[in-house]
Amino acid sequence: MSTVAFHTLGCKVNSYETEAIWQLFKNNGYERVDFEQDEADVYVINTCTVTNTGDKKSRQVIRRAIRRNPDAIVAVTGCYAQTSPGEIAQIPGVDIIVGTQGRENLIEYVDQIRRERTPINAVGNIMKAREFEELDVPNFTDRTRASLKIQEGCNNFCTFCIIPWARGLMRSRKPESVLEQARQLVAAGYLEIVLTGIHTGGYGEDLEDYNLAKLLVDLHQVEGLKRIRISSIEASQITDEVIDVINHSDLVVRHLHVPLQAGDDEVLKRMRRKYTTAEFYEKMVKVREALPGVALTTDVIVGFPGETDEQFRNGYEFIQKIGFAELHVFPYSMRTGTPAARMTDQIPEEIKHERVTQLLELNQQLTLQYAKKFVGDVLEVIPERPYKEAPESGLLMGYSDNYLNLVFPGDESMIGKICKVRLDEAGSEYCKGTFVRVLDYPVPAALKEKVV
Repeated sequence: MSTVAFHTLGCKVNSYETEAIWQLFKNNGYERVDFEQDEADVYVINTCTVTNTGDKKSRQVIRRAIRRNPDAIVAVTGCYAQTSPGEIAQIPGVDIIVGTQGRENLIEYVDQIRRERTPINAVGNIMKAREFEELDVPNFTDRTRASLKIQEGCNNFCTFCIIPWARGLMRSRKPESVLEQARQLVAAGYLEIVLTGIHTGGYGEDLEDYNLAKLLVDLHQVEGLKRIRISSIEASQITDEVIDVINHSDLVVRHLHVPLQAGDDEVLKRMRRKYTTAEFYEKMVKVREALPGVALTTDVIVGFPGETDEQFRNGYEFIQKIGFAELHVFPYSMRTGTPAARMTDQIPEEIKHERVTQLLELNQQLTLQYAKKFVGDVLEVIPERPYKEAPESGLLMGYSDNYLNLVFPGDESMIGKICKVRLDEAGSEYCKGTFVRVLDYPVPAALKEKVV
């Protein structure tokens, strides 16, 4: 039996797509082996290009695969493959380059290499892509919640971002295809579905008379689905219609990830973001009214070109004012080919580092502050795995519907089920809880082998 090993760099969408590519190989009789431990017949590297560092890491991983088994077939896909196929083609030992479209042909390309051993560069012009690439994932290798990719590409062209050039313009998956896969995932035993994409909240912008709000309504008809989580949504896409659906929903969880990027209007303008701080704040107020107790999490870039101390301070205070439940903090990282990389007033690394440190300290305060509100409450948690710090301790860990990481006593038979857990002690890394009871739903089929 032929073996295949995968290495995924970058975002959750890449992880989803690696799972989809694995399904193609699995259906063609391949066995999956560990990238770091085992020698494989085929290596698939799913690359990232969001920063120059992403490119560099991608090249390192490609070379590592070639060294591990010089006779293996090495296939490179993903965003870096899309934007820089020429650079990858120069690495001796790379056999196949596929960008962010046309990956359903990978098995064909592998078979062709076996016959001819002539390198294949199948990267096309992504800006011409108008159809969503249908890649199904009926179940996941090691997950208690299932991701469901609903759209591809982005039309925003923020000044710091290369992604439209790597992923192309906005393309939505057909509603019937989304619903069909949702039903498949529920049939496989998943209770929670995470709607994901490059610009998830823009779903439907290219469809006639259909949008994210209507998709959410239709997903409520999927029998057996217990939780819907939206992986990320822009403030400008949280429409009154979306808020209304959330307000009346018993499935949409109390967690929204809304990227802020900067809390100062001048910086937002230079980033070419489509909102002001006042508009962002107003949206968060509306979301809190619709979903009391909601966990609002966000992304922040610090040290964007031209960001003054005063502008950073404005951002810091704005983040405090909103009271996010968690921040993902990134120092601005130059990406060749973007307008921001050509801006002259780049911020020195030590200033970026200092600002990141300040925001990470604020993040700890905010996370703890949010968690403390729920001490004594009984929350619904899907345990994901034994507590990683002490696997033998009889403790499980998982996320509540409002995105609190809870550790509590339990056995592995509970993994993948919805458990009622009382939050006893709040923490910034994780919270401690007491198990109350299991809600009686089936275990995800994809996890049954792990549990037994």
